Amino acid sequence: MLGDHMNRLFCFGMGYSAQALAKRLELSGWSIEATARSPARKNLLQSAGFQAILFDDAIEALKKSPEQATHVLVSAPPAISGDPVLDAFEAELTKLSPKPKWLAYLSTTGVYGDHAGQWVDEETPTQPSSERAKRRVEAEVAWQDWGVRSGVPVQIFRLAGIYGPGRNQIESLKAGTARCLIKEGQVFSRIHVDDIAATLEASISRPNAGRVYNVCDDEPAPPHEVVEYAAKLLAMPPPPHERFEDAASTLSEMALSFYSESKRVRNQRIKIELNVKLQYPSYREGLRAINLKLLTRPKP
Repeated sequence: MLGDHMNRLFCFGMGYSAQALAKRLELSGWSIEATARSPARKNLLQSAGFQAILFDDAIEALKKSPEQATHVLVSAPPAISGDPVLDAFEAELTKLSPKPKWLAYLSTTGVYGDHAGQWVDEETPTQPSSERAKRRVEAEVAWQDWGVRSGVPVQIFRLAGIYGPGRNQIESLKAGTARCLIKEGQVFSRIHVDDIAATLEASISRPNAGRVYNVCDDEPAPPHEVVEYAAKLLAMPPPPHERFEDAASTLSEMALSFYSESKRVRNQRIKIELNVKLQYPSYREGLRAINLKLLTRPKP
């Protein structure tokens, strides 16, 4: 994949998913650079081994070398005013020469809104119900329009609920924060962070301008079932069932927005077009692997 020249991934935002992709590409010799919103976040990324610059300094970084960004990943969330990356760097990105071979925008399956537990795919019209999801739809459209104008192949990746090492129901059970909320008909799709990284890497080899991809596993499930399975792995009793209606007043705004929507998300497109083979086709494989890693981790 390297070819004759170094591949360079420029990440606007270096969160959980972007870091998983960066670690994967570094194994193939890629150069990675990422933006950070604060000096503290910059220092944290640098201590983790990443090249990091402050978001406001990205213009100079993009100008520094015509090959500074052969590939671009945008994972920064949209603001009320619009997409922060396009707002600040559209001109610099448009001027890049040669043009990036691939630009990925990380969105969310929340753009589909509520479908009362029915299946959705990439052809399902978006009907976002939350302001956050509405901004995601607007950002998707803005990036696709920019891709057409600039001649850069922009792809949109709609991510389901993300879990993986350090961010999963096993950790929340150990921390005593897991809950088994019961809401009739409620079902979510989810995706292991390593499968997100694998999907993005597969897309790099097959850029398809303007294409939208759902990134989720094969088995949508009610959230309490996932918590109960994690408890079984830990050989501990699961939290007691709570009716969602009784618990709603104690939930965060983010949690309430998740429970306001129910849908099953199809993932055939990443399998057919990108030849993705999920390492964790359901939450069971993902949680078992996480638990095994925790069990075999050397004690400090």
